[in-house]
Formats: sequence, structure tokens, C-alpha cells
Amino acid sequence: MGAPKQGFIKKLFSGLTKTRDTLLKGVDEVLGAFKQIDEDLYEELEEALIMADFGVDTTLHIMEELRSYVKAHKISEPSALKEALQTIITEMIMAQPEDLMVQEGPTVVLVIGVNGAGKTTSIGKLAHLLKQNDKKVLLAAADTFRAAAINQLQVWADRAGVDLIKHEEGSDAAAVVFDAIAAAKSRKVDVLICDTAGRLQNKVNLMKELEKISRIIEKEYPEAKKEILIVLDATTGQNALQQVKLFKEVANINGIILTKLDGTAKGGAIVGIYSTFQVPVKYIGVGEKIDDLQPFDSEAFAKALFKNN
Repeated sequence: MGAPKQGFIKKLFSGLTKTRDTLLKGVDEVLGAFKQIDEDLYEELEEALIMADFGVDTTLHIMEELRSYVKAHKISEPSALKEALQTIITEMIMAQPEDLMVQEGPTVVLVIGVNGAGKTTSIGKLAHLLKQNDKKVLLAAADTFRAAAINQLQVWADRAGVDLIKHEEGSDAAAVVFDAIAAAKSRKVDVLICDTAGRLQNKVNLMKELEKISRIIEKEYPEAKKEILIVLDATTGQNALQQVKLFKEVANINGIILTKLDGTAKGGAIVGIYSTFQVPVKYIGVGEKIDDLQPFDSEAFAKALFKNN
């Protein structure tokens, strides 16, 4: 899909302001307070990373890497640790595979996530983004649990200029997907994006529903590649990790759409999510507009996390 537009990199940079300020302020304060590298310094740095919402496990991993880096490069000046940290964190972010949906042939994308994370909005924005990349897109309103979800998806389908397959509220989600597959085949659609119910309170029902939908896709559309993307709200920070963990128990997640990065100081969680679950962030949202969702560019993200301009 090519590199993100220059304007989006600017948005990403300003979107990460709160995260960057929290991280850099914490790191700078620690490094400025020490004349030498010792255990106390490492402990303070560890705390600064946890405050920037990297999470405990990821922070411990970063600190382990930092100690090795300091030994290997014979670093003695505390001020040199900032660049070392940047290198380590950048490598962790860059480890993510950037495998986006650009292949030939039809693709079905199931979008999962808790209500309120920006699931429906993200589907509309993703449809717009794919359409901009000359893909023919169809949406399916398979979150039949809430009438609001169907109506909201219709609004976004209209905005993106794509068709929507929907049934009445409370109808069988798998039946909606069945009809959407038939429509996708007859209209020669490249990407079929299905909204799904976001209720984690009843995991058994959700699991059964997703299994039924998956069976229908395999039976009716075996030639299609299947992707399951989870939508996470960046402002929830470490809670997003918990959501990935719970949803991974009910679905084989291929990637993450991370929303609301522009309103949070918790962008550090993105590093922890990948290093903990090996689920890559595929798209990020840094605003309300239809074109404010873009493919995740790990290099641009790493730069925006550390640079002051």
C-alpha cells in the first residue's frame, strides 16, 4: 500500500505527543539525576518506562536488553542510555511483520473488539482506505446484537461509498455473513469486511458465533483469504493487553487496528502488545476523519516516539 502520506506522518507525530512527552520527560529526568550507570539508575528507568505504559513484562525485557547493550558497547555515561533505549525500543517495534491486505484474490476480514473501542468507525475507515487503493469493498453488519451497530455501519458505508449487507437486529449473524459472501462473489468484490458482536461478557456465545461464521466462510468461500483483526482503543493502555488475551481465547487474531492514538499518553502499550502476543499492529487511527486510519509504519512510529521535531 506504499508509505503513509507525509500529512499522516505529521498527524502521527502530533498524535504521539502525550506518549512521547511522558516517555522522554521520565527518561530525561532519570538520566539527568545520575552521574554514573548503576542499579539505582536502572531501577528509576524501569519506573519511567512503566509510567509510559510499556507494561511490566515489556519493561523488564527492555531493561534486560539495555544492560546487555551497555556491556557490549562499554557505555559509561548515563546520557548515552537514551540513544541505547531508542535503538532497543525501535528494534522491538520494527520486529513487527508489515503484512497488509494487498494480495490478489478475495479476502474476508472479520473485525472483532469490545464495544466502544471504535470498531464500527474503524471498519468504515478501513473500507475507505482499501477503496483508495483500488479495492472493491463490501461490508457485512454481522454485529446483529445492537441495532445501533447496524445503523452506525450504514452511515460509515455511505461515507466510504461502499455497499452494506444487513439483516434485522437480533437476526443470526452467520446468516448475514452467508448473504454477504453470495453478494461478494456475484459482485466480484476484493475485500469483504464483517463487523461482529463485541460482547466479551459471554465468551461462550461469542466463540460459538465466530466459529459458525468461520465455518460458513470456509464452506461458501474457500478461495478467500481470511483475516481476523481486533480493534483496540489506545487510551486503555495496558487494558488493551487484557483484551487481546481474552479475544485470543476465542479467535485466531491476525492483526490489530489501534484507534485513538491521538488522545493518549499510553502509546507505549503498542510495544508490549506485539512483544507479548506476537500479534502485529496493522492499522492505526490518529483522528476522527475518514482518512485518519493508515497502515502501521513501524519506522515512522518509532521515530515519532522519540524525536522532538
